[in-house]
Amino acid sequence: MILYEYPFNERIRTYLRLEHLFQRLEELLPRSHALDHHFAIQTIFEIMDVASRADMKSDVLKDIDRHKLQLNSYRGNPAISERALDQVVAQLDQCFAELNGLNGKTGQALTENDWLMSIRSRISIPAGTCEFDLPAYFEWQHQSVAQRQTDLQQWVQCLAPLAEAIALLMRMLRDSGSPQKVIAPNGQFQQNLPQGRTFQLLRLGIDPKLEMIPEISGNRLMVSVRLMKLGADGRLHPAAAEGAFELTLCS
Repeated sequence: MILYEYPFNERIRTYLRLEHLFQRLEELLPRSHALDHHFAIQTIFEIMDVASRADMKSDVLKDIDRHKLQLNSYRGNPAISERALDQVVAQLDQCFAELNGLNGKTGQALTENDWLMSIRSRISIPAGTCEFDLPAYFEWQHQSVAQRQTDLQQWVQCLAPLAEAIALLMRMLRDSGSPQKVIAPNGQFQQNLPQGRTFQLLRLGIDPKLEMIPEISGNRLMVSVRLMKLGADGRLHPAAAEGAFELTLCS
């Protein structure tokens, strides 16, 4: 099953991008090759760029507060475990405290590291980090694996609170939806969204054996999915055949 996700607003779009970058960083950090650590540093800079919006931190804190208020409203409901409720609320409280305790924007502490900032200024230039441009960086890449990993772990510490908060918020958002199996006649599917609910994320799971690629569009009123196939000419063409997939709307 290939899972596609489509955000309904810019805030969730940013969360998905950050989640993608944090997952990539988590994959690269334990590796030993200097090239992997180069891309880990590049990923750190990309996270700083995405999270540099002035309201980014406040948006995440507001979302944590909103979830906490919603969960606390369930107290006393016999169908909900108080113990499970307490555990999730405690996670939200911890994420809020750690993120709120950071000064300034995400990664601001790293901007005070002149050595890292010299790399950042050149890493977007094709081959801009060659040894003749950044000899100090070239020397760092030849240090021991343990030393490089220690440095990387130290640099990502100031990013960890945001990573944990985003992971928790996205997990709760995804858990809010229930999957439904749908059919797209002639590769086309449309659905009006229930009124009175604000959906933030669409998840679409499709069997890779179908070799169909979904083009998703949506707003607060409806969602539309057009199934495409990659042709021999290297272009996407509408799939004329019926296609089935799993659709989840998360609020």
